[in-house]
Amino acid sequence: MKKRTLFGLAALVALGVGGYVGFQHFKIYLPGIIGRMKNPIGPNQEVTWARGPATPPAGQRPPNIILIVADDLGINDTTATGTGVAGKVPTPHIDSIAKTGVRFANGYAANATCSPSRAAMMTGRYPTRFGFEFTAVPKSFAREVTHMGDGPIKPVYYADRAKDMPPVEKMGVPAEETTIAEALKAQGYRTLHIGKWHLGESPAMQPNGQGFDDSLAILAGAGMFLKPNDPNVVNSKQEFDPIDKYLWPNLPYSVRWNGGKPFEPKGYVTDYFGDEAVKAIDANANRPFFMYLAFNAPHTPLQATKADYEALKDIPDHTERVYGAMIRALDRNVGKVLAELDKQGLAENTIVIFTSDNGGANYIGLRDINKPFRGWKATFFEGGVNVPFFMKWPGHVQPGLVSPNRAMHIDIFATAAHAAGGQVGPKVDGVDLMSLLSGKATPRPLFFRSGHYRSVIDGDWKLQLSERPKKAWLFNLAVDPTEQNNLSTTEPAQLARLTALLNEQDRRAGKPLWPALVEAPFFIDEPLNKERSMKGEYVMWAN
Repeated sequence: MKKRTLFGLAALVALGVGGYVGFQHFKIYLPGIIGRMKNPIGPNQEVTWARGPATPPAGQRPPNIILIVADDLGINDTTATGTGVAGKVPTPHIDSIAKTGVRFANGYAANATCSPSRAAMMTGRYPTRFGFEFTAVPKSFAREVTHMGDGPIKPVYYADRAKDMPPVEKMGVPAEETTIAEALKAQGYRTLHIGKWHLGESPAMQPNGQGFDDSLAILAGAGMFLKPNDPNVVNSKQEFDPIDKYLWPNLPYSVRWNGGKPFEPKGYVTDYFGDEAVKAIDANANRPFFMYLAFNAPHTPLQATKADYEALKDIPDHTERVYGAMIRALDRNVGKVLAELDKQGLAENTIVIFTSDNGGANYIGLRDINKPFRGWKATFFEGGVNVPFFMKWPGHVQPGLVSPNRAMHIDIFATAAHAAGGQVGPKVDGVDLMSLLSGKATPRPLFFRSGHYRSVIDGDWKLQLSERPKKAWLFNLAVDPTEQNNLSTTEPAQLARLTALLNEQDRRAGKPLWPALVEAPFFIDEPLNKERSMKGEYVMWAN
């Protein structure tokens, strides 16, 4: 259907259901209306995970590998790394991965936002190496979010760059990159994806085009957990947040199976993904498999089941209670996966890695989710990039180990490839996490970049450089892990050394695959619903 026809139909819908609303307000609804017209959502359909031929017993074949990724989970949101939400939401199943394996006390996301971190996990490379520098969002999202912004500093929308933006469907990992699924498939693994993708929606960039045998996917960057009017849902809408205002009218409640047409999931999405992961493990119990289980919780929109919400009656704040209920569901479904491994006799021969794509977001309005760290998602302060990072591998990783070594998302690829008996090419930036634990890995700097905003950690030292505002933040993490004391004016030698490392890393980077349309302020010490002033420190996030 031509775009002109779709727009005309959308206009008719506007007259029918929203004529009382001014067009300037209504146009935020257009992307969702047009999207549902182009891709109608069908009723729930049964998913059948293919069963494979019998292979040697679990102890006589390479280990299964399960990578579990939460979405925007703060370091304080698990009770293995903090207090849990409001100190009242334990996460025993997530914690058990650390207790029966290793917790990386300095585990880092590869970026402070969704898409680049996921690109790093899938390729083992810094995403800037191949131009995946910014999170994939539609042009309409970038435009409307900046127009709705408020506060002491206005977001900037670079309209002149819009002509260089590809369709959001083509904003993904290039085909020439080798993914973790492709590498493991070459080693004889069955490769399975469940959950969020956010690495391209065109057929060649979808999971099935990037090495996954089966995929049950939310292809975009977010999705509804239930319909907003479902009798079993409790919603928390963040009226102060322009991103939230965009998501509610535009996100579908849908998934896709192996690139097919969208259809409604069955029930609450976090439970649905957990149930399907159990089915997938059962179907593949007789052969080596790799599962990328990418929950979209607790990313906005904030939606919980009534049962989980009612279980947290002692949390008085409504938003915090919904958010805590979402993490309660996340933990429950991690538990389902671990229980199924035990049931199938696979736990002793399965590597389980748990992490988050980045830190907690300022735009949900909860102050303590990244405590004790400063900063949020979209900043390179520790609150944006220091994330829960656990791995268990019975017989190979000492139970209850806490490793101070700095691990990063780029290391997951090499870890999986080596465990499967494969090798990694020279382009891979990460190292095998097992070599970090044994002390065999050479210490290396860790890099982060989003446009003009860059950061590096080398040894105990961390530098952040920003062009807008023009500022350097230099911290000694050994004595100041929460980044309180900026040493950029008192340690010129460290400032020069780390700046040189950043410049050298930039020389190795590729040209961005698409430009940043937006620069938006993120205040380091205040969530979005609290008063922000020019006295506070901030970064301008480029995307």
